[in-house]
Formats: sequence, C-alpha cells, structure tokens
Amino acid sequence: MSDTAAVSSRPLLRRGRELTVATYRIVTRLPLEQAVSAIAGEQSTGTFVAVAGETAELRARHGAVTLDLTEIPVPVGEGLPGARGDGPLRAGLVRIGFPLANTGPSLTNLFPVVAGNLYELRELAGVKLVDLELPAAFGQAYLPAGYAVSGTRRLVGRPEGVLIGTIVKPNVGLRPADYVSLVLELGLAGADFIKDDEVNADCPPAPLAQRIRAVTGALDEVERRTGRRPMYAFNISDEPDRMLRNHDMVVAAGGTCVMVNLNVVGFPAVAMLRRHARVPIHAHVTGIGALARHPGLGVGHVAYQKLARLTGIDHLHCGGFHSKFYVTDDEVAATVRAVREPLLGGFPCLPVLSSAQWAGTAPVALERTGTDDLLVLAGGGVLGHPDGPAAGITSIRQAWAAAAAGTPLTEVDEPELVRALEHFGGVVGP
Repeated sequence: MSDTAAVSSRPLLRRGRELTVATYRIVTRLPLEQAVSAIAGEQSTGTFVAVAGETAELRARHGAVTLDLTEIPVPVGEGLPGARGDGPLRAGLVRIGFPLANTGPSLTNLFPVVAGNLYELRELAGVKLVDLELPAAFGQAYLPAGYAVSGTRRLVGRPEGVLIGTIVKPNVGLRPADYVSLVLELGLAGADFIKDDEVNADCPPAPLAQRIRAVTGALDEVERRTGRRPMYAFNISDEPDRMLRNHDMVVAAGGTCVMVNLNVVGFPAVAMLRRHARVPIHAHVTGIGALARHPGLGVGHVAYQKLARLTGIDHLHCGGFHSKFYVTDDEVAATVRAVREPLLGGFPCLPVLSSAQWAGTAPVALERTGTDDLLVLAGGGVLGHPDGPAAGITSIRQAWAAAAAGTPLTEVDEPELVRALEHFGGVVGP
C-alpha cells in the first residue's frame, strides 16, 4: 500500500454517513490498533475517559471509523518524546473516516480534526497526514482557481512552453527605485513572471504601496517597448482586512497577480481572498518544512496541496529538483503530479518549481514531471548568470527546448547555455 490513497469522485459512505478520509503514517510502541483507536476517538467523539454524553447513538452518528490498517516498515529511528510504551517501534498506514456531519464542508473545521491535537497523543511516537479524500460538498463550498494554467498563459502571452520567472533579489534591502531598474531589466530580458520574496511583504525599506507604484510603472514601460507584460506577484500577505486592501491597490495600479504566504495568513483567509480576487493568486508555502520535512511528523505535501487548492489558489510552490532546501526529488515529482490531477472534478492549479533551479535542472524537471505546464522560478539561475539576467532566462529556455527534443545539454552550441553550464557546474542528472 502506498502512502497516498486514490481520490474518489464519489462520497465515501459508511453506515449511511458521508466521510472525509484521512490517511496517516503512524509510529507507536503500542499495538497499532490501540494507537489508531486513540486518533479516531480523540479527533471525534472521545476523550481520555468515558463521559455520560458519549452515547452509543452519538458515536454511531459522529464517531470516526477505521477503514483499513496496514503495517509498514518503521520510517524513523527514534520516536517522538513522551510516547507511551516500552516496546519496539511499529508503524502503520491507516485510513480513518471522519463524518462530514462533524465539520461540514469547512476548512476551518476540517483542519483541527485531521491535523489537530492528534500530534500530542502519547499513544503515538510519530504521525503524519499523507493524504485526504474529500466529499463532494467541499467542491461546492469553495471557489476554484480563476486562472490556473490557461489563464496565466493568456495573461503573460505564452500559450505554450515552460513559463520562466524569477524572484527579486536581494530579497530585502532594495528601495522602490531599485525595483524599477531591476523589473525593467527582467521584463526586457523576456521573463514571463517576477515575484516578491516571501520575506518581503508590506515592510521597509520598500513599503507595498510604494513598491506597487514603482513596479507597475516599470511593467508599463516593458509592455510599451515589447508588447508583452510580465506577470508580477506582489506579496500582499497581511492581516485579512489589510490583505484585501492590498489586493485592491495592486488591481487599481494595473497589477495582474498577488502573492500570499499560505502558512502565515491561513487557508480560510486565502479562501476569503479568492472570493474577492480579480487577479491570479500565487501561493507560497514558506514554513512548509515545519510541516513536511520529518518522515514521522506533520503533514505531507500531497495532503497539503489538496487543502491549499481548495482555497482557490492559481499557482502553488511544489519545491524544486535538486533543491537547495531539503525535499527529495521523489516528493517534488509526487507533489507536481498531485497538483495536476483534478480535485473533486476541478480546482486546477499551476505547479511552481523553485529553489536552485537553473538551465541545468531542465532535463530532470521534464523527465520527472512529464510536462512543461510549469512555472519555473530561478533566482540565482537568472540573476546569477555571468552574462546577466537576459542570458540567464535565455539559457533556461534553451535548456528546456533541448530537453524536449531529447538533446543532451552539453551538445547544444548556444553561448548562453554553454556559459550557464560552465558557471553553475554542469548538467544536473536525474
């Protein structure tokens, strides 16, 4: 049994109840069934002692149910502190059904159930949410992305081929006037997409309102000179009321994209933004390592992306191949594959690759994803090219064209790509 469960397009019913099904990878020193029972009870009708109100009738209506349990190899060498039991570590993959009647189709209610206090349960020496099967009611309760792949391609004027973007660097410390020159240079160099860094929202030394005016003026000049307008994602992450105000400032100035830090503002706040938004929402996952990095704790990327897409985001960061951050290529490939699959019959989303991406990562990215319906963000891979940003962008386009044609990058006689391979260290293998 794999870590992920197939998503059903039909509601899962058990004893007449419609269920949200969460798949967990658990570790325990107790019998697996005892650990699973603790999750099902604590996250639905039970507590650590019997109480008068937990009647058989109430449990039948609202109690969680174990659907299946398979023992698997232990994924960690050490259990979480405070776990009960003195036996050896055991691990299992378990699917638990939580009645939709307990939460309704609400992200606000669902997250505490599937990823709440279960992490503190002493019956568990490890627990990770790795997948979710959601009832159709969630698809009816939330707005899907308004732009995703096709809408983004239309806005940037790139109907086919990989979308290439970059991040403003240095990520902090620039003044509004610095943005003008950098965005103008990147836009004229052919960037499809430019974004603020996740650490730079409405903060000094370039407050958002000033940054919006500076950047949109530069974009106007790029459009005047080239006929194309790159998409710029302004980081509007803030408290909910201010986030809506920030969105409106971007739109009023002629901006075509906003960016949010999902884990900072929260899924419900992003869903609220989606109901208000008139431009694509670029979702950054800063902080995802705290949720996903450890094999025995947190929320896995596949489960996470389903919750994220329900909010109506258009673009979602999925990690990067041979990343500078800790994420395996297998995890990145699985996340991209999951993001491209329909969720509840829809909720399209454009996968974003970032973190140490450059021309040399094109072959492995294409091989592992099998698509160029991707937004590839290269900070140093563009801005750090020895011949400048224009050569950096060109080198990445050359590399993706070669990869699509099955041509080894070392056989491409294009100066921008040759220089990139020399400078950054050669082709990145799968």
